[in-house]
Order: sequence, then C-alpha cells, then structure tokens
Amino acid sequence: MTDVRTLRARSATFLKSAAAPGDFPAEELPEIAFAGRSNVGKSSLLNKAAGEERAVVNEIAGTTRDPVDEQVELGGKVWTFVDTAGIRKRVHLQQGADFYASLRTTTALEKAEVAVVMIDVTQVISEQDVRIIDLVLESGRALVLAFNKWDQLDDDRRRYLEREIEQDLAHVAWAPRVNISARTGRHLERLVPALEKALDSWDRRIPTGKFNAFLAELVAEHPHPVRGGKQPRVLFGTQAASRPPTFVLFTTGFLDPGYRRYIQRRLRELYDFEGTPIVINMRVRERRTR
Repeated sequence: MTDVRTLRARSATFLKSAAAPGDFPAEELPEIAFAGRSNVGKSSLLNKAAGEERAVVNEIAGTTRDPVDEQVELGGKVWTFVDTAGIRKRVHLQQGADFYASLRTTTALEKAEVAVVMIDVTQVISEQDVRIIDLVLESGRALVLAFNKWDQLDDDRRRYLEREIEQDLAHVAWAPRVNISARTGRHLERLVPALEKALDSWDRRIPTGKFNAFLAELVAEHPHPVRGGKQPRVLFGTQAASRPPTFVLFTTGFLDPGYRRYIQRRLRELYDFEGTPIVINMRVRERRTR
C-alpha cells in the first residue's frame, strides 16, 4: 500500500515535469517592489521590463490600486516585479481606496527583498518621496533609487535636482542610483546590476572575528566622546542577523546616535554595504555591585 509521503513525492515530481520552461517557484525568485508617488511611472517601467502591456498606464493618478505581481526576465535572470499602488496622501489623511491601497503597498514591501523607489526628476523631490523612502527603511528592505523621466531633464533642472538629492536624500546616500526613462526603456539594463548589488549587501554577513577586529581599530582611532564625566566603551560585538545586516554591540554605556552613525558609515566604507540599511543595537552591561 502506498503511503501519503510517497504520493506527495510523486505528485511533486509530476508537477515539476509538467511546468512550462519559463515557470519558476515564486519563492526562488527575488521579489522587487516598485514604490513611489502616484503617476511616477511604476506601471510604465513594469510594462517596459516585461516587453508588453501588463499593467494599466494612465495619466490619471491612482490607476493602480492593488499590487500587481509579474515574473519578468531581465538581464538574463527572472525576477518577480510588484507594481504597488502610488501613495498620494499622508497616512493620517488617507481614507477609502487610498487607505487600503497604502496598506496593500506596505504589505507588498514586507514580502519583497528590494524596493525600487521611483522619483520623477521633472518635479521637485517632495515630502511624499522622502516618506516613501522612510517606509522602505522601516520595513528593512534593500533600496534602489530610480530617477525616472531622465530624458526630459534639462540643465537647469539637473542643477536643482542635485541640490535636492544632497539635502533631502542624504540619509540614503548609500542607495544605488539609476537614471532611467520608463517610457522609452532608456538605461533599463542598469537596473539589474543595482538590484544585484543591493541584494548581495542585504544578505551579507561579517564573521565575528573580523567584526571585532574592525571595532577595536575603530575605537582606538576614534573613541566615544566623554559625556557627563563618563566614556562609554564598546566591549565587543557580533552580527546577529542579515536581511538587513543587524549588529549587536555590547557596551559599558549608551552610545550617542552620532557615534552609531559613525560606526555605520565606517562599516559601509570597509565592507561595501551599498543598497541596504544597517541596524545597530546595543546591550549595555550592568555594573556589578559588590
């Protein structure tokens, strides 16, 4: 008599052999979420990458309400691209369809590994753009910035854009930048190396020995400032997780936010964490009482 496990194995073998050559298990494909303001070009980019009209494109903002999942071959690899709904209002002002579209976008980000935040270069970088980027950071996803409509950029707007990037996007200077045109497909091929770089960084681990050697050199070169007559010391550390890279520092006191940012910056310089947020947590050692 055939047992249940044997039947399941035979069924899985049959399904695998019956699948079309272009079909891949969804869990094996990198999932990329396109995020951005309404009418920024997310659906156009998805269609151009797929080579056909798979998402509705309309000049009226808010055409996409539900995330649209598509398997697309780009750069010799198959990716799952998710075209999310554009976020048009602040969260506390959203209602009805806008509220649920924003909620589904947040859910899509939680499922994805990398978020491509699209920015319309013909318009001033807005609070909404920054808020969407911060939403990606809060979700812990890797990040790529796609500056769309680059073919419509003139010299005057280019100068203002660079200033806006320096002022408003300084906190994500580590994110790969790709200048594209979703309408024409210009420089679309540059998206793949940026995605691969971000994914690799997001998944990277540093051995504990190397990380502690890095910490020892960093602290010797630039010790924590004295605060209130005390100087917190970093005793040792370890990488607790990846996706995103998360480090735990064991210290004798609370480290200033500026010092933690300094550690993050040096980590990026040495280990090339391009395209991923870095999380640094602390565990303060309690002073033993005699």
